[in-house]
Amino acid sequence: MKKETIKGQGAVNNVHNHFNKNRYEQSIYQDDFEEDIAKTQVIEVYPKSIVNKVKSPDLSMAYSMNPYQGCEHGCAYCYARPTHEYWGYSAGVEFERVILAKKNAPELLEQFFKKRGYVPEPIMLSGNTDCYQPVERKLQITRKLLEVFLEYRHPVHILTKNALVIRDIDILKPLAEKNLVTVSLSIPTINEDLRRKLEPRTSSANNKLKAIETLTQNGIPVHIMVAPMIPGLNTMEILPITKAIAERGALAFGYTLVRLNDTVEPVFKDWVTEHYPDRASKVLNQIASMYGGKLGEKQVIKRQRGEGNIANMIHTTFKIARQKYFANRALPKTTTALFDGTKGEQLRLF
Repeated sequence: MKKETIKGQGAVNNVHNHFNKNRYEQSIYQDDFEEDIAKTQVIEVYPKSIVNKVKSPDLSMAYSMNPYQGCEHGCAYCYARPTHEYWGYSAGVEFERVILAKKNAPELLEQFFKKRGYVPEPIMLSGNTDCYQPVERKLQITRKLLEVFLEYRHPVHILTKNALVIRDIDILKPLAEKNLVTVSLSIPTINEDLRRKLEPRTSSANNKLKAIETLTQNGIPVHIMVAPMIPGLNTMEILPITKAIAERGALAFGYTLVRLNDTVEPVFKDWVTEHYPDRASKVLNQIASMYGGKLGEKQVIKRQRGEGNIANMIHTTFKIARQKYFANRALPKTTTALFDGTKGEQLRLF
C-alpha cells in the first residue's frame, strides 16, 4: 500500500549514519513523527573558516563556500547528503530538516579577503548545499555575503535551485556591471509534477524560468545546470529544457549524470520506489548501466562520462541541443582585476 507522503518532504526515511555505532531509524510516515519532522530545525554554528579550496574536478572554481549545511530543498539525488553525517545527522530526513546556519560567514569572508598575500580567484557560492534555500529568506546570510563581495570588488559565481536569487538584484546588478558575477540556476526538469516529487521545496519550474528572464533583463549573466540527468525520469526533457532556457536568455548550460554514491543510494532507492513504483526497477537499472552495474561512481572520468547506450544517448542529445540553441552564446569571464583587499577598511573611514 502506498504511503501518504508529507508535502515538501524528499527523503522517505532517516537512513543510518554509518559513523554512528548504534542504529536508530524512524519512518517519516509514522503519525506521531509527522508533525515534528515537517518542521525545520535551524541550528546556529560558528565555524573558524568559510572558504574552501576546491579539490573536486567537477567544479571549475578554485574556491567554494557554503553558508548552510543541510538543505531544505529535499532533492532525493543530492550528492551532498552524506556530508551531513560528519555533523552527526542522517543523510535522509535530517539532511532536509536539520539545517546548520553559519551566521558568522560574512565576517569570515572578509577575514579571508584580508589575508596577507591573498591572490583573488572566483569563489563559488554554494557547491555543496544551496545558498538560497528557504531559510535564507529569513536569515539573509547569502545576501550579506554578496554585500562583502561587492564591497571588495571580488568575483563570485552563484549556484542555486531557488528563484529567491532575484531578491538580491540590487546587489547582483552592480556586481554584473563590474563583471564580477554569474548566476547558475539548476533546472533538471520543467515537468512540474516531477519537480514537486524530485526537488519538493525548490522553486517551481515556471518561477525558475521567470528568474532567468529577470536576471537577463538586469544584465546578469545566467548559466543553467540541467542536472542531474536521471534515465527514465527526465532524460526525455533535454531538448525542451534547453529550448526553454535559451528563449529566456540563458547564455550557457552544463549537465551531469546522476550518481548515487554512499548514503545517497538508499535515499534515492526509497524515493523512487515510493513515488514511481511502476518504473523504479527500470530507472535503477538504467542508472547502473552507466556505471558498470553500480549505482554510483567515484572515479572522475567515469562519473563524468559514464558508459553504455544510455550515457551516450544523453551526451549526443546535449550536443544537438548546444548546436541548435546555444551555438553563438557564451558566458563572460569574470574579472579579478578590481579586487582591493583594503576596500572595506577604506569605506569604513567615512
